[in-house]
Order: sequence, then structure tokens, then C-alpha cells
Amino acid sequence: MSPANEQRLSKAERTAQAREKAREIREAQLKKDKRNKLLIGWGIVVAVVAILAVIALVVTTSIQQNAPIADQGPTPANGNVHGGVTLLANTEVVKSEPATVNVADVPSAPATKPATVTVPGGEAEAGKPVKVVAYIDFICPVCKRFETTYGESLTSLRNEGKISLEYRPLGFLDQQSSTNYSSRAANAAACVVNASPEKYADFFNLLFERQPAEGSAGISDKDLKAMATEVGAANIDSCIDNKQYRPWVKVATQEAAAIGITGTPTIFIDGKQWDGTTDLNADIQTAVDAKG
Repeated sequence: MSPANEQRLSKAERTAQAREKAREIREAQLKKDKRNKLLIGWGIVVAVVAILAVIALVVTTSIQQNAPIADQGPTPANGNVHGGVTLLANTEVVKSEPATVNVADVPSAPATKPATVTVPGGEAEAGKPVKVVAYIDFICPVCKRFETTYGESLTSLRNEGKISLEYRPLGFLDQQSSTNYSSRAANAAACVVNASPEKYADFFNLLFERQPAEGSAGISDKDLKAMATEVGAANIDSCIDNKQYRPWVKVATQEAAAIGITGTPTIFIDGKQWDGTTDLNADIQTAVDAKG
């Protein structure tokens, strides 16, 4: 049938047809709106779940990092009962027998700082290199400045066999981070010396090279693990997760306070405290010369 012969719709039929078309368009729009609302609703749910998961992770991590630390625990291989690791020439460290340390064995801190601090295990020994004992804190800016100033010369002196260099990392400044970073970093260093003593010096130096600002969260446990891998140490993941040597750090920190140490860095040369007003290298050389 040609268009000219097609039946013309009445006005009522055209109106009904238009209404039906409008209804179809309206229903399609309602379905679309409903679908969009569902998608938006599910998107909000997914976003909320993701946010809650992140919050839970942050809270869990914070709880884990700030959880109470046991008063008793093992020393790491190559670490002594005073919280120290002693470096000799090149990558060699002084070996030590396995031991257990306990806060209960630490004497009470003196009411006033003694005029002369006696450092346990720091006394001179005949026929052996001069002992340099350094109490440090990995978030302490002055400690980093000390390392920047004297680290190279101290390394040369021990490589020449003139000194042994013992570091005793403390948790004095745990309150200067929101995650007890000082103790966590000291624990990580203990994990490294336990598993890979030849990498201890490199890891120690890297901790100061990347020292976080006081008041910050500090370097995360995840990044401490990665740093150990970076210097070539064996895997220390479980050691960090288990806070293996945090009691050791805790005991060392309390012992340091008990003998009268009030800050870091505090340095001893054959048992005599360096007051920081003279040149450390010159004072060490004087001690070396005195031994002949």
C-alpha cells in the first residue's frame, strides 16, 4: 500500500500512541535511575569497606608496634648482655655466647646522676685494642651528626686494629615517634647482626642515612625488612614481626638509665666518658698511644 493510501490515525489514536511512547520512555528512565542508584549504593558500600579495611590495618599495626614488650628475652647472636654489638676490623664482629636478659636483673636508676659513670663491659683490657663504647638512638639527630663527624675515622681506626667499636642502641627516644621507632630500629639491627653479622655495619649506616624526623612515625617495619634485604642481609621478616630482640633493647635501655646515662650519644673510651668538648679522634689516639 502506498503512503498515500495508508490509513490516517485519528487524533485520539495519535494521542494514545504518544502517551504510550512517553510511558515507555519514562519506564526506561526509571529503570536506568534505579540501576544507577544500585551501582552508586554498592560503590559506597565497597568504598566504606575499603576505608574500614585500611583503618583496621592502621589500628592493628599501631597496636602491634605499641604492644607491651616482655621483660625477658634472648640476646642476638653476636650481641652482648649490655645491648651492644662490637665491630672489629672490616666486617668482623665479636662473637658472644647465647644468653637471656631480664629487666628484673637491672639495678634501680640512681636518684641523681653519678659524678662518674661506670660503663659495664667497657673497661680497658691489656693487650687488646682500645674499647670505644657508644650509646646511641637511631632517631637521635645528634647521634646522626656524631656519625657524620666521626664515623669514617672510627671505621679506619678499627680497620687498623687500634680500637674495637661497640654500639649500644637504645629506646630512649621512643616517645619521639608514634610507633616506638627507636626500639623497633634497634630490634631490626639486632635481627641483622643475629642473621648476617657481616652486614651489621652497612645496615647501621643505612639506618642513620635514612633517619626519620623526630615526631614522625619513623620507618615502617615493612621498610626496615626491605632495608635489610637491600644491604644483602638474610631475611629478618619473622624476627621483626615477632619483636624478637625488643626485650634485649628494653633491658639495655633500662640498664643505661640505671648507670646514669641521660642522653645519646654517650661515648666511652676504655671506660672513660668522653665529654664532647674535645676532639674524639685525638682522645682515642691518646688512649692508643698509652697502650704502647
